Amino acid sequence: MRFLRNCIWMFLILSMLNVSMGSAETRIRCASTTSTQNSGLFDYLLPIFERETGIKVDVVAVGTGAALEIGKRGDADVVFVHAKEDELRLVKEGYFVNRHDVMYNDFIIVGPPDDPAGVKELRSASEAFRKISRVKAPFVSRGDNSGTHKKELKIWRKAGINPGGNRWYLEVGQGMGKTLRIANEKRAYTLTDRGTWLALKDKERFDLEIMVEGDKMLFNQYGVMAVNPERHPHVKYKEAMRFINFLISEKGQRAIAGFRDSRGNQLFYPDAKGFKR
Repeated sequence: MRFLRNCIWMFLILSMLNVSMGSAETRIRCASTTSTQNSGLFDYLLPIFERETGIKVDVVAVGTGAALEIGKRGDADVVFVHAKEDELRLVKEGYFVNRHDVMYNDFIIVGPPDDPAGVKELRSASEAFRKISRVKAPFVSRGDNSGTHKKELKIWRKAGINPGGNRWYLEVGQGMGKTLRIANEKRAYTLTDRGTWLALKDKERFDLEIMVEGDKMLFNQYGVMAVNPERHPHVKYKEAMRFINFLISEKGQRAIAGFRDSRGNQLFYPDAKGFKR
């Protein structure tokens, strides 16, 4: 009887230890843009980081504007987005710390094969927008304050055009994948990051083509930064910094460089300070 009681006590103790060990799992929350998720980059990168550190990363993939707001509220530990001017401003305002460039790709203007605005192969994004506006060709905007939306609005401003309120200009308030689907359905133009385009165009069988690329204005820089622990003491700052240091490390940068789509296209180009290609 005593032996049986000892066995029961031992089982209970081991069960409690297992629960304790399970609850000790470290997780951080990363607020990021939809392009890092839609492209498959996180599915590729996070297992490498988790194997190396034991830290799991829960990603909230929204537009850059929403991701920055999540970080400002302290509802994430780290933010990985693509709106460098806004990022630097928010670091200066004390919401975030330790911002680093991580990688880049570019934006492209895509549209229907018959190209009703006649913009194909133009070298100027703003000139393409002027021509789209001039003929009132359908244009689908993310309209979600994302990094892509911010870039789009910057191009319209350079073109000297305010497209809001026009029937040909549709603001959908959606992520990049859904925006591309709507543009495809409506045979419309839109602005997209190249990573999402390459990841989805074959899988979704988009009847859209690249119209404009190569303009310096279409450069797309991604950065990472930690939520300031002095403003939000509850955040997991040390773990967030381990994630940041992984992304900008030689190993992390090589991993980003090695990420390809199904056709072997490189989707992002690492550019952390000090990284030698």
